[in-house]
Amino acid sequence: MAKVFAGIGTSHVPGIGAAVDNKKTQTDYWKPLFDGYEPVREWMRHADPDVAIIVYNDHASAFSLELIPTFAIGVADSFQPADEGYGPRKVPVVEGHPELAWHLAESLIFDEFDMTMVNEMPVDHGLTVPLSIICGQPSFWPCKVIPLAVNVIQYPSPTGNRCYQLGKAIRKAVEAFPQDIKVAVIGTGGMSHQLQGERAGLVNPDFDIAFLDDLTQNVERLVNIPHVDYLREAGSEGAELVMWMVMRGALDDDAKEIYRHFHVPASNTAAGLIILENP
Repeated sequence: MAKVFAGIGTSHVPGIGAAVDNKKTQTDYWKPLFDGYEPVREWMRHADPDVAIIVYNDHASAFSLELIPTFAIGVADSFQPADEGYGPRKVPVVEGHPELAWHLAESLIFDEFDMTMVNEMPVDHGLTVPLSIICGQPSFWPCKVIPLAVNVIQYPSPTGNRCYQLGKAIRKAVEAFPQDIKVAVIGTGGMSHQLQGERAGLVNPDFDIAFLDDLTQNVERLVNIPHVDYLREAGSEGAELVMWMVMRGALDDDAKEIYRHFHVPASNTAAGLIILENP
């Protein structure tokens, strides 16, 4: 039986990917952030998941305002790094797991989640930066990846509760998959940040740290944070944190915190990372 054994929540700041690609991770600005990523890379090497389901949002690479799926799952054999205007990142091609992806699509749709199934989907920094954060710069990514894109760009976006329930349905689907594989679910985005308007540059560490705390201490509070509170407290892009709720929903109620890292600023945002494991 397949099993979800752990979850990771992490920011997917594009500047982090640029720092990796341009070998700036040990400069004075970036070193404190990247030093905090070493324990997760060591954890990743030891945990050795077979598949990572990465929950992220597309940034007008695979989808545009002409077509906006609420939830989209990549079912292809592989996914090419997207060109976001300055050429594709020079990172390995993301290898998919079509058998599990199609199994997930079937199970989730039968559980009344309207998934968009995508056979060809370039993946942008929302997915490749988290891989760089947790894996470094390998010649190939160490596990198969199933991309799961969530609309947090165009109103209306799914609620934290809807994402949490999707996570529960993902866990149910994984446990019904007949292969004996280890699955990690990675929720990406955030933490507090705003990229435009009068509040551009907003960061709210109190909100972010409380969010990290309550992933194990008070999940019910996080499930019920309304969009307007994300906007008010965490900035216009803070609602990306609903994607962490997919990860949290896929884990046991009593999942334990293994490690966390929080740093401000990371390219004018708050960057957070947490590892949770089922007991």
